[in-house]
Amino acid sequence: MGGQVFDPEETSLAWLRQAGKLDWSECPAVESVPGKSGRVWVVRGTDIPLADVFISLEEGHPIEEVTEGFGLTREQMKAVLQFAAEGFVLAASNR
Repeated sequence: MGGQVFDPEETSLAWLRQAGKLDWSECPAVESVPGKSGRVWVVRGTDIPLADVFISLEEGHPIEEVTEGFGLTREQMKAVLQFAAEGFVLAASNR
């Protein structure tokens, strides 16, 4: 490993950092709306920016807390996280 120390917490958050690089137009659980600085991806049917959801998760807030805090349904959160996780796996396999 070239002297690098394995950090399981860093690995578990890596997919969250990749979420912004995904083609969210392929995810039926989100939609793009005009914002002050271009188009913003939000959870479909809400005004909750995806970036805010992922920031909360990266800060260590439990999924249930983020879901409730933003007023999302479990189905909405599951669809967003599943899309992000599948995108990370695909990106990792293409390396």
